[in-house]
Amino acid sequence: MEYAEVGIIGGSGFYDLEGLEGAHSVRLRTPFGAPSEKLMLGKIHGRSVAFLSRHGHGHRLSPSEVNYQANLYAMKMLKVEHLFSITAVGSLKEELKPGELVIPDQYVDQTFKREKTFFSDGIVAHVSFGDPTCPTLGRLAQRLASEAGLPVHRGGTYCNMEGPQFSSRAESLANRQLGHSLIGMTQAVEAKLARELEMCFLPLAFVTDYDCWHQSEESVTVEMVIANLKKGVALIKKLLPPIIAALPPQRDGCACAGALAASIITAPAMIPEKTYKRLELIIGKYIPSRI
Repeated sequence: MEYAEVGIIGGSGFYDLEGLEGAHSVRLRTPFGAPSEKLMLGKIHGRSVAFLSRHGHGHRLSPSEVNYQANLYAMKMLKVEHLFSITAVGSLKEELKPGELVIPDQYVDQTFKREKTFFSDGIVAHVSFGDPTCPTLGRLAQRLASEAGLPVHRGGTYCNMEGPQFSSRAESLANRQLGHSLIGMTQAVEAKLARELEMCFLPLAFVTDYDCWHQSEESVTVEMVIANLKKGVALIKKLLPPIIAALPPQRDGCACAGALAASIITAPAMIPEKTYKRLELIIGKYIPSRI
């Protein structure tokens, strides 16, 4: 098995990653099924990187059809510790303008068709999720984006709708009144699963539109999103290499690395053997094998 320090999940418009040294692909099978696509492996600034297209090449999977468990577990199989999640979003605030980068630090999850945990079938874990994203990575990304002159905002709430339809104007106005900053269709479940896998999770959200609350702007369309996506993908591809180069060599003191330490509440002897084997990669360091 090959390994990667850094994982990158590319969203709409971000289907491959140029500049990887020694780039090659691997197809992984997880206990939760197949990931969206083959993973591309290589190096950036000497750091091993794994890239995965969330929706598959050619954008074959809707947000509700993505196998988030398999995607995240595949990253865990590669021993990824820092996970970057790239996504296109609509803005619910005037000051978050199309063409700008946002690093949200909170989520409101409105989805209802997705598997959101690795813990089921005889095992229960309740991870802390008060601060869903890694503050260390957030500060690093904000600093480097600002130094590069890129328009960036750190903080704010990402409202994760189910989709695949865009919001009605009533929904958009309601989410805006609730104080949410962004509207999107993918990241909340990734953040939850990454926390269970004890990964440092960094969201990079590129604003493509004002959703449909902003009546002085035209309502969001696929054409508008795609046009702005091209700018966003170029911006994020420019930002990723310096962030990867600046990652700390160790995660000492980062709470993400020990998120499961006091979270598994099922008595070890009561965990079914089949469930233990499926999750051994995740829970093995806390609950030794009984074989």
